[in-house]
Amino acid sequence: MDTLTRMRAFIAVVENGGFSSAARKTGRSKALLSKYVRELEDELGVLLINRTTRQVALTAAGEVYLARATALISELETLNEEVRGATGEAKGKIRVSAARTFGDAELGLSLIDFAKAHPEISLDIHLDDNFVNLVDEGFDVAIRMTRLADSSMIARRLASLDFAICASPEFLQLHGRPTHPSQVSRYPAVIDSNSRMFSNWTFRDPKTNETIPVAVSGQFTANSPVTVRAAAIAGLGLALSPTFVIRNDLAAGRLVTVLDEYMPSEAGIYAVFPHRRHLPARVRVFVDYLANWFRKCDGSHKDVAA
Repeated sequence: MDTLTRMRAFIAVVENGGFSSAARKTGRSKALLSKYVRELEDELGVLLINRTTRQVALTAAGEVYLARATALISELETLNEEVRGATGEAKGKIRVSAARTFGDAELGLSLIDFAKAHPEISLDIHLDDNFVNLVDEGFDVAIRMTRLADSSMIARRLASLDFAICASPEFLQLHGRPTHPSQVSRYPAVIDSNSRMFSNWTFRDPKTNETIPVAVSGQFTANSPVTVRAAAIAGLGLALSPTFVIRNDLAAGRLVTVLDEYMPSEAGIYAVFPHRRHLPARVRVFVDYLANWFRKCDGSHKDVAA
């Protein structure tokens, strides 16, 4: 049995916290994984794992070996992806992080369409409205809807992302319609706690291009744009929402936008991925597909620093 197989078995046991869970994850028997790790230790002449009845713990030598072995396996996989990419072959699994709102809305169809178009590539999609650390949590790419800040990531703009201040017609009839951002703080607000703007909404003066920050407060706060939308329809206050979330409500008259001329337009939908010497072919195919998908939906795209 080759060293790489034993090395992969060792990494699987450590990453899954034991032989039993690693066996379930890899589809190999517990006995076989134990045999591979024991053979690796015999080959190295050191003990890598302290075994107990309930768990495994790395020895000092095991900690050193794990770090180097993980790096070597990652480099090997990158090399394989580079060779496959040169021959036009893109296979394997892509771990994708995306906002729950993205997956639940019609934009999530882009992921389903990709899966249908590329059956040789499997998608492992994690929906979470909080920003994840791609490197630490092992994601290949993240779909983010934001005003992109500088970071160590690389990003490709897939589409523009518009926001709107909205409320129900009944709410505006009762409270009146604001005509300037400075008036917004007087109104009850429905707040999306996952939004980077949270309780401080930012407007832009169309004449001077200066930003206008406004602090808002209200009875209702939720960590979901979809729930915020429902609260706005119910008349609980003004809401700041991505337009794709409320598009059908605007068309049906359930919601009305205000202060459209003061809304900034720098936000976008981005595919974000870590700096890598060689981007895996499957990730490149995935990002290219999304860019084309959104272009057909009248989006725009370009490569930027994230």
